[in-house]
Formats: sequence, structure tokens, C-alpha cells
Amino acid sequence: MLKIGRRKAEDAALKAAQAGMSADELTVFQKILHEQSGIVLSDRKRALVESRVTQRLRALGMDSFHTYLEYLVRDGDGDELVQLIDVISTNITNFYREPDHFEILDHKLGEWAEKGQRKVRIWSAACSTGEEPYTIAMTVHKHILEHNLDLKILASDISTRVLARAKEGIYDEERLVQVPEEMKSRYFRPNFTGGTGKYEIAAQLRGLMMFHRLNFTVFPYPIRGVFDVIFCRNVMIYFDEPTKRRLIERLARQLRPGGFLYIGHSARVSGEALA
Repeated sequence: MLKIGRRKAEDAALKAAQAGMSADELTVFQKILHEQSGIVLSDRKRALVESRVTQRLRALGMDSFHTYLEYLVRDGDGDELVQLIDVISTNITNFYREPDHFEILDHKLGEWAEKGQRKVRIWSAACSTGEEPYTIAMTVHKHILEHNLDLKILASDISTRVLARAKEGIYDEERLVQVPEEMKSRYFRPNFTGGTGKYEIAAQLRGLMMFHRLNFTVFPYPIRGVFDVIFCRNVMIYFDEPTKRRLIERLARQLRPGGFLYIGHSARVSGEALA
């Protein structure tokens, strides 16, 4: 990794930002990101790509997008590709986002338990900073206690940055505004590390979690077994139709017969993909 003084690194990155990203450079970034992550970035996203990639130039002390692309291509272990995807990825999430999904999950788990099912596996396939899998955990925890379920939740994301925050499980108080007060008092504990106004996930929910970095474009997935429920919400909006179809097909292979796949309300999937 290149080492350079902070001021020099910022000056170098500023020089690159002022020069701007050429159309050819944008095309290369679009191609790399599509092939390596499935993310589709239109030409209208030029300003976003420039801004996000400039963060990596600043970290590496580089003064041009061309130099960075050469460095990216030479990066044999793929660490810099992970860093690039991290800064490009948009991770917007909340606790209890699209709450009807969790109401349905609550109902289905009750049905399965009454029918004698005792093993349940759930996958939060684009978990971001952890609000989704922890909401799943709050929803299902009562069923574990009532029916003695063997239940585990896999939480995965392509971004190592957001996975680290999800594993940490510490959130500012304002992030909890959608959490019912009963759930907040039961499953969150005050955390005074770095000041007040922070809460951490309780141990009984942490114990349900397994975290893993996963890239949807790299198949077969490094996952054993199948899932009863898969959440893959608000990620397919970044993919083109062929990528969506491949993803749906791959997720279907990881879903047990009779299981449920949740996609976001804003996602649009063709009938062919669901066939």
C-alpha cells in the first residue's frame, strides 16, 4: 500500500477531482463495477463515481483516475476492489423497514412451529449496517422461546465497511425511532463508549447471527444448506435485467421448497425471472 503524508494525499486527490474523470475512465469504472459486483451505473452517475473514487485517491495519495485504474488492475489479491465497491455502494436501511414483511414472517414462523418444524434458517442477503437482520431477530425471538426453535440468521453484504458496523451492533439513538418501545427496552442496552445516546444489540440477538461477506456475482455461493426465508430487499434496483434473473435463479437454489423470498417494494422483477 502506498504511504504518503495526509496533506499531500489530499492535494493529489484534489488535483484529480479538479481535472475530472474522462468518458473513457468512467466507462472502465462502469465495466469493472458491473462485472465484479453487478452494480449498474449510468452515465448520469458520473458525479457520484468521481466523488466516491476520489475518496480512494485521497487514501492512496494518487493524483489521477488513470493512475488509480492501473493500480486497481495490478491489485492481485483484490483488496482494492473491495475498497472500491465499499465506497461506491449505497447502503440505506432502517429498523422495521417495510414492516409488513416482518408481520408476514412472524405469522409464518408461528404456522411452521405449530406444524412441528423446529429448525429454521433465515438469510439477510444484503444486510447493510445490520438493521434488517436485527429486526428479523427481534421478530423471531419470541418463537425461539415459545417453541424451542433451532434458529440461525445469516447476514451477508458485499461491503466490508457496513458488515463491520453490523457486527458491532451499536446504533445512535435516532436510528431507533422505528423500533417499538417494548422491543427497544427488551433488545437494546445503553452503550456509553464514545459518549451518550448510543445503544447496542442485546446478547440474545447477537447469538443468532452469523456474518459473512458475499458477492452476488461470484457463484456458487460459499453457503451450506438451504434457507426457509431469504430477504434480498432494495438491492436489485442497482442491477440490470440479466443480473436480476441470474440472482433470482441463484437465490432460488438456496431456498427450500415452500420457503419465502422477500424483495423490496421498489424492486421490479420480470415474470421470466420468477418462472
